[in-house]
Amino acid sequence: VVKRAVASQPDIPEAAERAEKFRQKYRHKLQTLRHQPFAYGSLTVRSLLDTREHCLDEFNFPDPYSKIKERENDIALKYYQKAVKSLEELSWEDRQFALVRGVLAGNVFDWGAKAVSEVLESNPEFGFEEAKRRLEERPWLIDSFDRWLERLKGPPHRCALFFVDNSGVDIILGVMPFVRELLSRGTEVVLASNSGPALNDVTNSELQILTERIAVMDPVIESALREDSLTLIQSGSSSPCLDLSRLDKVLAMVVRERQTDLVIIEGMGRAIHTNYYAMLSCESLKMAVIKNSWLADRLGGKLFSVVFKYEVPAGKPH
Repeated sequence: VVKRAVASQPDIPEAAERAEKFRQKYRHKLQTLRHQPFAYGSLTVRSLLDTREHCLDEFNFPDPYSKIKERENDIALKYYQKAVKSLEELSWEDRQFALVRGVLAGNVFDWGAKAVSEVLESNPEFGFEEAKRRLEERPWLIDSFDRWLERLKGPPHRCALFFVDNSGVDIILGVMPFVRELLSRGTEVVLASNSGPALNDVTNSELQILTERIAVMDPVIESALREDSLTLIQSGSSSPCLDLSRLDKVLAMVVRERQTDLVIIEGMGRAIHTNYYAMLSCESLKMAVIKNSWLADRLGGKLFSVVFKYEVPAGKPH
């Protein structure tokens, strides 16, 4: 993170000095927590990640990953039309699987995970197809895909709320084609992204620009934006994790007004570190690729294991 912070401000000579102060402050906080785990309230993965973002802000590194995000977005946009075209050539059933696999492969592109950032550092051309090859084969560690496929044969959902994760390949080649399919089924989609930066997560202001750029290439997205069946709203969070009890008020209102009946949560921070056991009152999909070995061990999997958890609340027909 220190290296990224310095690289994000190449024209500012004292950036290295501030980055070093950030390192010392964050390490000091970690040392304190090692001796007094509850010094700053409850100790969770989320509180550790949030503390890091606060320290970065304090030393004036509001978005250390901005340059990386720009570069990865530009690269991914070049492949968007090709990706959509190859999906359209598949049979309906094959396409549903390819769409899910696309979201999962996109989610591999995460600078917050050491195993991945090392690959991305050593091979900046690390591609979408290579990411697909890294994914474990089915049956996945948590695998409800067959139930999800059965559900898709039924009536379309009214409205899907999708909590998105990373910039670049994740949002552009993974999430957008999946969203496009939901829209084509007649489901309204609300994309909820971070209000402020954290790691390489896409922010709401970045997503607005990206979606406009995609709309120019894709009539499905263009008409969905025009007719308001695709809406982009900030989540109220500036964290790689997701606290569903602290959502932006506008988002909460829209979710209620549109009678949302499907919630999709993507990524390790939002779908596993937080909300893995959260029971929602409507159907939910939690999708993530496990990118650190501690978490893989804990869940009984390995690096690049897949979590695809589709849940229907008790009392509702499956």
